[in-house]
Amino acid sequence: MPQQIEHIDAIARREGRGVLYLTFYEDQAGARVSERWQDNPSRQAVIDWLMANGYAWSACGEIAKDNAMASYRGSIYIATPFDRELPAYRKLQNFLEHDDGTLRLPKMRFWALQLSVATRNAHHDEPGYWERWAENF
Repeated sequence: MPQQIEHIDAIARREGRGVLYLTFYEDQAGARVSERWQDNPSRQAVIDWLMANGYAWSACGEIAKDNAMASYRGSIYIATPFDRELPAYRKLQNFLEHDDGTLRLPKMRFWALQLSVATRNAHHDEPGYWERWAENF
């Protein structure tokens, strides 16, 4: 069944803050997941952990671009604020990263998107923007 999945930058603008998200890869060299993202074992391990630990999350698109269109590749928005003082953030970070900042799970990246970066696409929020964009694509 079709779903409308929000871009991560739109989520940041809606929330009015920086946001956390994960992207997933085919291999350690960083080739993006193009299909069968649901088979990525790191993605499933993260979802299982988030659900078991009461973290809110949702599917998300990556940062929207005016000159490209991409299908969903398994990215996940995590509704926990990026705040090192929050116990929930520290618990999440400890699950995802080693003390030196390297990731514990393969074939993924852990991102913090600043609101200042997300607001560069604020024009995407104008009524009718995506309809006009699709007509000219």
